[in-house]
Amino acid sequence: MPQAQREWFEKDYYKVLGVPDTASDKEIQRAYRKLAKKLHPDANPGDKSAEERFKEVSAANDVLGDSTKRKEYDEVRKLGPSAFGGFGGNAGGAGGNGGGFGFSSDDLGDLIGNLFGRGRNRGGAGSGRFGGGAGPQRGADLEAELHLSFLDAVNGITTTVNLTSEAACATCLGTGAKPGTSPSPCPMCHGRGVLDDNQGLFSFSQPCPNCGGRGAVIDDPCPRCHGTGTEHRPRQVKVRIPAGVADGQRIRLKGRGAAGRNGGPGGDLYVTVHVGAHPLFGRKANDLTITVPITFAEAALGAEVTVPTLHEPVTLRIPPGTRSGRTFRVKGRGVMKVKGAGDLLVTVEVAVPTNLSSAERDAIEALQAAATESPRAHLEGVIDG
Repeated sequence: MPQAQREWFEKDYYKVLGVPDTASDKEIQRAYRKLAKKLHPDANPGDKSAEERFKEVSAANDVLGDSTKRKEYDEVRKLGPSAFGGFGGNAGGAGGNGGGFGFSSDDLGDLIGNLFGRGRNRGGAGSGRFGGGAGPQRGADLEAELHLSFLDAVNGITTTVNLTSEAACATCLGTGAKPGTSPSPCPMCHGRGVLDDNQGLFSFSQPCPNCGGRGAVIDDPCPRCHGTGTEHRPRQVKVRIPAGVADGQRIRLKGRGAAGRNGGPGGDLYVTVHVGAHPLFGRKANDLTITVPITFAEAALGAEVTVPTLHEPVTLRIPPGTRSGRTFRVKGRGVMKVKGAGDLLVTVEVAVPTNLSSAERDAIEALQAAATESPRAHLEGVIDG
């Protein structure tokens, strides 16, 4: 059995992530990201225990975060170690009563092959073999944060994210070999990365102990990374932020996380965007909001007022008798996105003057004297009762 699956009997990955075995894919990803952010080496410099926990969490996510691997893992955990050692011998042969299960070699090979989703070589009895090994390993997923101005978030921008993580060695470009040399095929496994362990009825493949499952050995290691192919260093990752990105939105950059080992692919980088405020505009989804003050005369008599937008200003017609707090919608002047644009929501507020001139006071007093209706007329019956 490959080493990764041997560990499945010993490791409770659900417990590592702190979720029940009935957790949904979203719950597993949420738990992983929370733990990965908390335990990441960048957040815990020099803390070896946190680093080991981070590795455990990453290993758990590699299995539970993959629907196929998770299904295999659950099946293995249900069967337990006896699945590979508990099929008691059948003294009476296939179908006999010697206490065994009565499986033929083909049946048993098919059971194991189907369990782990790997094809079985039908070349003859005992030729079924698990493939794989401890060769290429995917890099860990990373989290980063990016702070944007309001306008950059609305218009979109290409920028960079700074982080420190495992990256391909800058000297050997990830090969692990000294520049000018290259890894050579492993003489023990002949480049396969695995060795067959014949158990009689069928054989298992084990990672080659000489090359660690890579299938290649490095005779002259890179002096910078000492043959690992990776190094822990600061780096900049270019990220294109689409127009209309929202505050708190997470953007996935495939393969831009930590570098893989032994030639494996890089993990993913998840960038959480934080958007700053604007002095005039607010935002509701794809709509922009703005508050525009108007005079009492404009509200009572009606007017045309100029309203700013993110581009050219627009003229808004205020109908007579507009109440303070009324909101007008200007189509297509909100956040521009690929599938159209939002609207601009303009809320008008009647500005009450605080420093009146003599002429203004006289005019307002004349208006008050000429008024024939009370705005509180509908309250009089309630108050009298």
